[in-house]
Amino acid sequence: MTDLRVGVSPPLDAFERSFDDRRADLVATADAGIDHLLIADHVSFRGGSGIDGITYLASLSGIEPRLDLYLGVMLLALRHPVVAARQINQLAQAAPGRVTIGVGVGGEDRSEFEVCGVDPASRGRRTNSSLDIVRKLLAGDTVDWDDEFFQLDGAKIRPTLDSTIPFVVGGRSDAALERAGRQGDGWLASWCSSRRFAQGVERTEAVAAENGRTPEWQHGLQVWVGVGSDYADARQYVANGMEAFYRIPFEGFEKYTPSGTAEDIAAFLEPYVEAGASVLNLTPCGIDRDTEISTIAEVKRLLS
Repeated sequence: MTDLRVGVSPPLDAFERSFDDRRADLVATADAGIDHLLIADHVSFRGGSGIDGITYLASLSGIEPRLDLYLGVMLLALRHPVVAARQINQLAQAAPGRVTIGVGVGGEDRSEFEVCGVDPASRGRRTNSSLDIVRKLLAGDTVDWDDEFFQLDGAKIRPTLDSTIPFVVGGRSDAALERAGRQGDGWLASWCSSRRFAQGVERTEAVAAENGRTPEWQHGLQVWVGVGSDYADARQYVANGMEAFYRIPFEGFEKYTPSGTAEDIAAFLEPYVEAGASVLNLTPCGIDRDTEISTIAEVKRLLS
């Protein structure tokens, strides 16, 4: 468990704060020994809110170079793959060796795809095509492509990066596991039991073997976390945060959401680490940011 990497999301109200406050938060996060920043990605979510993950990471990339950058997850089906490859390439040039890209198909809000002119029923197939194209372009290949979604003739992205960007595939479905095995460097799970996580890791690696692939696996778990003096206290913080973001009742998420002290949270997460999670992406909700950061740093210490 010594190779465990732990990341946190910036505060949900980060851009309501001053630049100096945002910088102080990143410095404190790195000082605490946390490994990376986690950013989500939504174009027009639940009535128009959103986060452009690449832009957000780019805006933070130069402030605290000790922190790696983790996009979890990019809704690749909402971008043309050549444009997406350019964005990722540019971010990786600004932060060489620090970028990991998670890819998912979304699904919590079908209208997010519809307003972008994408049929929600096609998002899985479109993601498969996009992911293949993006990885080829980032590897320096010249790409010719012709399928139901994209027609490319000699597409290129230059300069070619010196290092390979890891791509992990998020999602809970069997289709996500298949995609992770065929096209990814790991599976990024969310809202699942540790038993399901272990099964997902096994299936992902089996699919990779069937396709002659042997990635350096980076399986991970992405969860919201309630931070407090006890379960009831922590539960209220995380319930408020999740309901404000997803606009649905917290009860549906509760059994997959660790809450309480650092010891409580570590005990919840330990079976996932034992099942193969080498990355934990955590969105902490507590009484204040200092408490959130110090608690997550202690969780990392307890699990490492």
